[in-house]
Amino acid sequence: MNLDYTDEQKAFRDEVRAFLDEKLPARLVEKGRAGRAFDKADHEEWHAILNERGWLAGNWPVEFGGTGWDAIQRHIFEDEMTRAGAPRIVPFGLAMLGPVLQKFGSKEQQDYWLPRILAGDDWWCQGYSEPGAGSDLASLRTEAVRDGDHYVVNGQKTWTTLGQYANMIFCLVRTSREGKPQEGISFLLIDMDTPGVELRPIVLLDGSAEVNEVWFSDVRVPVENLVGEGNKGWTYAKYLLTHERTNIAGVGFANAGLANLKRIARAEQDGGRPLIRNPHFAARLARVEIDLMAMATTNLRVVSAAAAGQAPGAESSMLKIKGTVLRQEINALTRTAIGPYAMPFQSEAVEGTNEEAIGPDYAGPVTAQYLNNRKLSIYGGSNEVQRAIIAKSLLEL
Repeated sequence: MNLDYTDEQKAFRDEVRAFLDEKLPARLVEKGRAGRAFDKADHEEWHAILNERGWLAGNWPVEFGGTGWDAIQRHIFEDEMTRAGAPRIVPFGLAMLGPVLQKFGSKEQQDYWLPRILAGDDWWCQGYSEPGAGSDLASLRTEAVRDGDHYVVNGQKTWTTLGQYANMIFCLVRTSREGKPQEGISFLLIDMDTPGVELRPIVLLDGSAEVNEVWFSDVRVPVENLVGEGNKGWTYAKYLLTHERTNIAGVGFANAGLANLKRIARAEQDGGRPLIRNPHFAARLARVEIDLMAMATTNLRVVSAAAAGQAPGAESSMLKIKGTVLRQEINALTRTAIGPYAMPFQSEAVEGTNEEAIGPDYAGPVTAQYLNNRKLSIYGGSNEVQRAIIAKSLLEL
């Protein structure tokens, strides 16, 4: 398999780079490379810039307002975005809900919701996980009971990422208890401003509250907000997860983290010379870089296969495991590189603070990022679950 880009793909990459050089605001680049968190206004600003160029919905077909890019073009675009230090495209409306509506939604839902996603009129969050129903999602208990022209929803969702910014949430809800658990689940769109919806932040190890609990108490949802057929939500959820796990390896994020680690290792001194020249540290750094190069090659093989119409199987699980382990190792090495400055826990450095930094400017966010990224091996299907998938599909265990 030839993994080199074609001349056309190289020209597309150059076009993306030129666009990013011209249109990506410098203050966003500075903020991202300093390890500070992007806020809602940052995401909305970049979202609008991409939408004006027509490059916001890279995974949507042209007829719905998307780019119509193939898998390799999407890979190039995502990689260049990460290299440039741009805010990520928040995936919930664009990469998750949008494809579900395009395949299973009614014409009325498509005509109403899809343009609003592109225009930034709605910020969506995902209502899947519950206490006791994370990896075992079919055990969910949030219930929706039909009452005339509405569903009445009661229950709880958790780990709702960026729910504090959202005005809409797409939810899996139980509408029947007959048959197998997967057969009684429906896919419902809920306005977060509806009476009875309560959002409670969850403070994480890094001091941030990017995830939340969402409680539903007799929340009335119009029947027309049901996507597709009742009790078919499990099918739609599986389809959505194939889009959620796109680019699951996080090669771009790992490359950016490695580049930052190298910058720090060149700046930090060890025995009067740059830390990057320490043989033991350099050996660990080389091991990470070699593993990352191998993973990037595997990722390109999967992307190339997807462009040829082949659906990825256990390869997605393999990339998810390796990608998260590598990013966590980069975080750990970065903490090693800043030495004693890794000990003060400066959670405020991620959000931005006027307080004087402890140590070099680049040291402030490192421990907070290390703590936050412990989540990588859990979300999107925990690594333990991914190993079970590999064992079953490849080893037939």
